[in-house]
Amino acid sequence: MSDTSPEGDTVAVSDDGPPGTTASADAASTRDDASEPDAPVASGEGRARDVVVPIALYKRVTAYSTLAAVVAVVLGFVMLDAATLQVSLTRRFVVAAAGTVGIVPPETLLTALFSVAGLGLIAFGAGVYVLGSRFRAAGMSAGNGNAQDGDDEV
Repeated sequence: MSDTSPEGDTVAVSDDGPPGTTASADAASTRDDASEPDAPVASGEGRARDVVVPIALYKRVTAYSTLAAVVAVVLGFVMLDAATLQVSLTRRFVVAAAGTVGIVPPETLLTALFSVAGLGLIAFGAGVYVLGSRFRAAGMSAGNGNAQDGDDEV
């Protein structure tokens, strides 16, 4: 069923929800069992959470988000290393920098701060990678992400 708006646009109307939505999308979103979390909403192709962008933007997003994620995770492990080792270069640098301004932080405080910073950086890197992997270029399959899905492989 469809109605025509005053501007002349055709709007999809469903008996199960507000205008512009489909009955299957509304039924899937209101279901309690959540059996289809990645079901397409209205397009019929791809996952509902994917964002289709031009190829140039896809390349930039993929490259920079992966770079940021890797740097954040590596820095997170450096912070965890500083939290667990009393002889870490990072820990020595922080203690020396704090000592120049007259602050002598207790060892337990440094361990806690480095631990929280390390786990936070690792979580941030994981989040950046997950969000960056949601982008797709036009024509990419939303399946397993493998561009070589052809049968010509031996």
